[in-house]
Amino acid sequence: MSSAATIDRDAVVAALESVNDPELHASIVRLGMVKDLAIEGGRVSLTVELTTPACPLRETIEQDVRSALASVPGVEDVVISWGAQVRASNPREGQKPIPGVRNIIAVASNKGGVGKSTVASNIAVALAKAGASVGLIDADITGPNLPTMFGLPAGLQAGSNEGLKPVERYGVRVVSIGFLLPRGTPVVWRGPMIGSAVRQLLHDVPWGDTDYLIIDLPPGTSDASMSMAQDAPITGVIIVSSPQAVSVEDAMKAVAMFEKLGVPVFGMVENLSYFVAPDTGKRYDIFGHGGAREAAEELGIDFLGEIPIEPGVRDGADRGVPVVYGAPESESARAFDRIARNVAARISVLQRMGG
Repeated sequence: MSSAATIDRDAVVAALESVNDPELHASIVRLGMVKDLAIEGGRVSLTVELTTPACPLRETIEQDVRSALASVPGVEDVVISWGAQVRASNPREGQKPIPGVRNIIAVASNKGGVGKSTVASNIAVALAKAGASVGLIDADITGPNLPTMFGLPAGLQAGSNEGLKPVERYGVRVVSIGFLLPRGTPVVWRGPMIGSAVRQLLHDVPWGDTDYLIIDLPPGTSDASMSMAQDAPITGVIIVSSPQAVSVEDAMKAVAMFEKLGVPVFGMVENLSYFVAPDTGKRYDIFGHGGAREAAEELGIDFLGEIPIEPGVRDGADRGVPVVYGAPESESARAFDRIARNVAARISVLQRMGG
């Protein structure tokens, strides 16, 4: 008798029922994550459809699936394929969905100079490298930096009659008002004009099919932040701080602002967290350390991670090559990757809860 005859399909399904998604705390079968289940001889093959290609616990799920199926009589081999289906967030009352965009992630701070654009650009590239479809908006209208950080020339669309269009770089589709302005040209606009410009970047740009649209906001509680939060179905916001007390204080104000606007806060990131001397390996807490983590605990929100000071981060931004792409094995690149995966996982949990 062949081994195929000895494998009970119901036993295979029952075994898979016992495997839970570690983030969603529910069976992968009940969640509809098991696809294309097939039994041939002693081999069981299946596709696990994740809720995000940036799932941080994929290895855990694979180990649990293999362990569960090992207990089924007759199973000699398990072949797992992977897919991902990112669900769309639901807009709240009065918000206008962006066609094709499933989730919007805002990156904000209440203080300039903490590396918010660096965080936004590297999280975008990290999600794209994981296999997600990613867009990135430079909503800092008066100080657009993303063209430089992605190695795109200022004013590259200044002569176009078609308006702003996304430019793909490192797997990310980027849009910035800087595409229309020659290098060094100031934007001297009042608040309502800035709010209107942000709305146009959201709704008048052809984003197409996008799993995650990341918005790099200007610092402070400005018209740009309020316009975006009121107009678009923002899935959640990442707050960036440095360890310094004044930066942490401002970050806590940003958390309070988004909570008042009804926007979920994914958590806080501590940038410029520490420095490890490359010649001695000695660690220095140049701006202090742990302030953002303590603030997150005080506010009852998640601490998403800390990013060290590394020359490669600054060098990559200056050369137009985000460190996640240019130096993926560096400590800072790994930190950005963990933060991106943590945020993607939190989105899946929010959607499971009906958020």
